[in-house]
Amino acid sequence: MTLKPLLDRVVVKSVEAEETTKSGIILAAAAKEKPQIAEIVAVGPGGIVDGKEIKMNVKVGDRVITAKYTGTEVKIDDVEYTIVRQEDILAIVE
Repeated sequence: MTLKPLLDRVVVKSVEAEETTKSGIILAAAAKEKPQIAEIVAVGPGGIVDGKEIKMNVKVGDRVITAKYTGTEVKIDDVEYTIVRQEDILAIVE
């Protein structure tokens, strides 16, 4: 099954968070926050949203930082994805 987002929506898959800190301390699962860096797996076509034309500025494969508590989480074939609006993407990681 594949996801094809509509309008200005983007499907992202979280990138695994670091297991250890820079000083070498191993983090317990409960101490980890939800990762904000994700990889884009699908991009909607853009179009007219709320009377404004939206041009998509991201592409499949980009690594991005998303707003912390945004999007709709879905699980397909045991893989967790988040569907967000392009406006909820804060930056592209290069």
